[in-house]
Amino acid sequence: MKIAVAKEGHNVSDHFGHCDGFQIYEVDGREIKGSSFVSNPGHKPGFLPNYLNDLGVNLVISGGMGGGAIAIFEEHGIKVITGASGEVEDVVQRYMNGELRSTGSICHEHKHAGECGEY
Repeated sequence: MKIAVAKEGHNVSDHFGHCDGFQIYEVDGREIKGSSFVSNPGHKPGFLPNYLNDLGVNLVISGGMGGGAIAIFEEHGIKVITGASGEVEDVVQRYMNGELRSTGSICHEHKHAGECGEY
């Protein structure tokens, strides 16, 4: 399984499309087999979900995400968890332990990256 976490520094990004990039983990059960960082190639509507699908991602974790991106991920059969916060590796470990649940945080405005958690 491949998990992509939208990342800002060492933490989960508040907004999927405006992150620095994606930490991609290769996971087997509860064990991380490998990890790599992929820079965000740019925020264009519909591009990032297809880009991550092409990388073989099965799950995306972010603070907030627009409804359009969520719909595209769902079309590809990719699970989305929003509302996550904290250090990226800790969040992945919480997911693998069954302790991370999506809050359904959907961004309705794309003007300010820090406002997604309010919706």
